[in-house]
Amino acid sequence: MSGLVCSRWWRGGLVLLLAGVLAACAAPTRIGGQGPAFERVGRFAVNLQPVAQAPYAAQGGFSWRDDGRTLRLDLSTPLGSVLARIQVQPGLSVLERADGSHETAANPDALLALIWGHTMPVSGLRAWIRGQPVQGHPVQNAQRDSQGHLTAMEQDGWQVHLSDYDDLGPQRVRLLRQDDQGQWRLQLVVDRS
Repeated sequence: MSGLVCSRWWRGGLVLLLAGVLAACAAPTRIGGQGPAFERVGRFAVNLQPVAQAPYAAQGGFSWRDDGRTLRLDLSTPLGSVLARIQVQPGLSVLERADGSHETAANPDALLALIWGHTMPVSGLRAWIRGQPVQGHPVQNAQRDSQGHLTAMEQDGWQVHLSDYDDLGPQRVRLLRQDDQGQWRLQLVVDRS
């Protein structure tokens, strides 16, 4: 992968996946751990249209494990090779790339700002992947299905669409954000829990 393409993949893929997420050909293996944890494995697609820049897109796989204190997210290429691991715990968020380099910040939003170069709230993904709004943050235009599942809302500048629920939450998460930096789209599809 050329340096420019790799840089675009990282900027595109990590823009919306710092707290969260999805292999076209092979999903990464489940992350093991002790005790009960929220786990999801699936695929992601990110499409970005920054203002005055060429659009770009990324897709791949994810493996997500959240024990309530620590979130661990592995991101992979469409062929299943792990590209990065993101770990989020109280007061510390770390991105470790496959080459061993890493970035750290106090939280996922700060980590994204460090990597991407501007602020974009992404920490809500930790609640949205469970089919919940972020507690304490205003919600507009909330919609629910006949079973009471949250299907759409606006929160923290994102249009959030959730569907195909199983016992753990939505198996499909679609996010859209339009701001003065451009337009950002993310789709997550859960393959298994």
